[in-house]
Amino acid sequence: MKTLVIVSHPELSNSPTQQFLKASATPLADVTWHHLDAAQPFAVAEEQAQLLKADRIVLEFPLYWYAAPASLHQWLADVWTDEFAVRPQQLRGKSLGLVVNFSQPEKAYQLGGAEGVSISELLAPYAALARKTGLKLLAPLTIAQFAYQTEKQRAALLVQYQQYLTVDQPQHFDAQAAWWLQQLANSTDPTLTILADTLQQRQDRLESLQQTLAELKQGD
Repeated sequence: MKTLVIVSHPELSNSPTQQFLKASATPLADVTWHHLDAAQPFAVAEEQAQLLKADRIVLEFPLYWYAAPASLHQWLADVWTDEFAVRPQQLRGKSLGLVVNFSQPEKAYQLGGAEGVSISELLAPYAALARKTGLKLLAPLTIAQFAYQTEKQRAALLVQYQQYLTVDQPQHFDAQAAWWLQQLANSTDPTLTILADTLQQRQDRLESLQQTLAELKQGD
């Protein structure tokens, strides 16, 4: 799967969050990390060609006053023309992901929270965009208060981010387990090889139990 990450951030070099995400994406062979603010004015034909080559398009940005930075809006206006993305729906069937970071705690973005509005409400225009263009929308990957995260939390975020960019269904447990098995299988460390074998055995057992439960339910 080829993934195109569209990054909108006016001060990328001063963003610890984006620098972390960029470093996390660098080892991934089929991932292209594309910074919009460095590409203006946009070469529309080249931008559209990149979109056509991708299987997954990820829009990545911080929340600025409850919305994406201006470069993303300009890019959508210039590149996602009716003739390209709407009437012929040349992007139909690809997946659309959203990676969004903000400085408030996650619980602030909910009804009754400090912000009084949910992340789903703020990102609703992208759900409409996906419907209009025939894209399959993924649940967003949200990053709250990166500056306050511990090393353990950042290690977990690295895994989540890499899975989000490379796994067909990144929110599904089976897909996550398969990703871990692949990472462990590529290691030459004998301890990790044993861990991979153990994880595979447990995954096989889980699938067997799930099949047994399904057969029992059919018997009811």
